[in-house]
Amino acid sequence: MSTASTQQISPEEAVRRVAQAREALVSEVHKVIIGQDEMIEQMLICLFARGHCLTIGVPGLAKTLTVATLAQALRMKFSRIQFTPDLMPSDITGTEIIDQDPATGQRTFRFVRGPVFANIVLADEINRTPPKTQAALLQAMQEYEVTVAGQTYKLEQPFFVMATQNPIEQEGTYPLPEAQLDRFMLSINIGYPTRAEEREIVMSTTQVSRHEVRAVLHAQDILWIQQLVRAVPASQHMVDYAVDLVRATRPKEPPSPEFVKNWLAWGAGPRAAQYLILGAKARAIMHGRYAVTAEDIRALAFPVLRHRIFTNFNADAEGIDVDQIIEKLLETVPEPTYGEKISPKPKTDRQPAAAPAAAPATAIPQPAAAVGLQAPRFGPVPAPPTAPVAPTGATFVPQSPGAASVATPPQMPTATPPQTPVTIPPQAPVAAPSYPPAAASGAPLASPPGTPAAGHPPMATPPTPAQPGRPTPVPIATPPGVGSRAAPASPPPPPPPPSR
Repeated sequence: MSTASTQQISPEEAVRRVAQAREALVSEVHKVIIGQDEMIEQMLICLFARGHCLTIGVPGLAKTLTVATLAQALRMKFSRIQFTPDLMPSDITGTEIIDQDPATGQRTFRFVRGPVFANIVLADEINRTPPKTQAALLQAMQEYEVTVAGQTYKLEQPFFVMATQNPIEQEGTYPLPEAQLDRFMLSINIGYPTRAEEREIVMSTTQVSRHEVRAVLHAQDILWIQQLVRAVPASQHMVDYAVDLVRATRPKEPPSPEFVKNWLAWGAGPRAAQYLILGAKARAIMHGRYAVTAEDIRALAFPVLRHRIFTNFNADAEGIDVDQIIEKLLETVPEPTYGEKISPKPKTDRQPAAAPAAAPATAIPQPAAAVGLQAPRFGPVPAPPTAPVAPTGATFVPQSPGAASVATPPQMPTATPPQTPVTIPPQAPVAAPSYPPAAASGAPLASPPGTPAAGHPPMATPPTPAQPGRPTPVPIATPPGVGSRAAPASPPPPPPPPSR
């Protein structure tokens, strides 16, 4: 595969060739490495996305052998640096030596390149050297250049650093600082092989036969794939998903879940979201797809975030590690919906139609009033200007605004004698509560002349002055229910004897 022959090919053909290159590389590596499919795939993702990886595993899991085998399959310059406590930065970057010309005897300084000037650099046991020596790789990993004695030297592309680290042995080691951990795109955890894989490892490594690894890709092919990976489209909602995942790891940010605030002391930075998208693009094109999916981002969440988030004492006391927190984050953070969000302008346009209470405040349509529709049960109902005013004490029957304009006699409220009592001002002070004591003694009381009983219409009799001379003490038998509070069931008893 050459760059000149692939410049004018179609996108479908380019994706197909990248998928074929991935299958060829995996096939060559599996000639020596048995199992570890996830580790090999993540290493290829780092290589195709122009990143670096940190491989963590116990001794004997073929970390160093995998990197060396991959370098053979790529036909690129490979160098290995064994990090030790006495390693110096000049042992990595290179140093200047005094060179003497044999002919003239003149002495000059000459720069001798270090092992960092290679395409694939294996930093074996990187945590065994002091931070001063570890920092010698910072400029090379980020800017792809090395500065020695005031002179800057460019590194040959492609440049790829694979570092290994032993998680068991901590004595005499120097943990990588957070700034250098952030330079690594992926942190790859290597586990033990299965029983079948371990049996095959023992069978293949205890025999004489060995498989020869052939080179299937060159440096120019890797550069072309790296450019193609950055051209893979990633939709806006996929970018939002990656950003939401990274922002959810920050305990001091408002959108972070409660378990993040309890278990994490520090979250991931913006570089994590960048590597999530780049890794997802590389994974998509390696599997023959043309765009990034949510599955690609979820698959890269563990190696991208596990070395960028740091647990606090609460998580350590409860036995919670970063992988458990990342798994809980994937269950908590939802995937954004497809498409863009609705702008606020359409919401304001739909608001008047969705509010039914605003309809009565406007003018009521005339066709609705013509058919006699009732007014709504809520909202203010304005009274028509031509509505008649009912007299005092009369019952007012509300009508619809449209029907009130046509006033007919049957619709006018009228006061009828049985419904409206006539109040006489001179007799108003005579109240019914003055009679209960006499009623309790058993003697009936006669109502004052002309005084209507409470709750009954006045009697249609001549006025009181028309009957002069009637003795007042003599009780008058009245019909039941007229002029008395309680209607007697029988005629009143005779008056008591004079002796009493």
